[in-house]
Amino acid sequence: MIDLYTWSTPNGRKVSIMLEEVGLPYEVHPIDITADDQFKPDFLKISPNNKIPAIIDRDHGYALFESGAILIYLAEKTGKLMPSEQLARMDVMQWLMFQMGGVGPMFGQTHHFHRFAKEKVPYAINRYVSETKRLYGVMDKRLGEKAYLASDDYTIADVATWPWVSRFEWHALDDGLMGFPNVKRWYEEIAARPGVQRGYDVPARGQEIPKA
Repeated sequence: MIDLYTWSTPNGRKVSIMLEEVGLPYEVHPIDITADDQFKPDFLKISPNNKIPAIIDRDHGYALFESGAILIYLAEKTGKLMPSEQLARMDVMQWLMFQMGGVGPMFGQTHHFHRFAKEKVPYAINRYVSETKRLYGVMDKRLGEKAYLASDDYTIADVATWPWVSRFEWHALDDGLMGFPNVKRWYEEIAARPGVQRGYDVPARGQEIPKA
């Protein structure tokens, strides 16, 4: 059994989707980041950087934070969504790092400055929206070569990246995903997966996956 500490954000959805995809039983502990639950002492014992998601594996009481590390851990625990051959594994790891170092931080800044910032800062909006569009272009090129980001197989690299793309409506794209047809194809295929549909709405709030 996995204890999952999470909220309905792209990073949180990575892990709930992963747990659904690999079939591990889990118990959800909502951490309402709008109410500053992430700063409570009990949660900081699990996630010292006060970020969701985090897990505790009851099999041996091991606590883990950082979404990318959690995905690797769950893949290795179950032997799913991560190849065992070294070079194929590194293909997955580099596209996972692409999400962790590029898609997540840059899309997140676009969310903040384009959608939520009380003060509109044109330089920041242009900087992050431009970089977000560039990253979509990188993904679109790759997905014109492979069915999924790391290979022709669905892996944790896709699990990590898809929840960020699911907020494409927030990204000030000129024509939504229509401008990135390979990303659109990939997005729709993953959105149709039952595990993704179940994992998207965790903690349960009646949220539907956006249509591309």
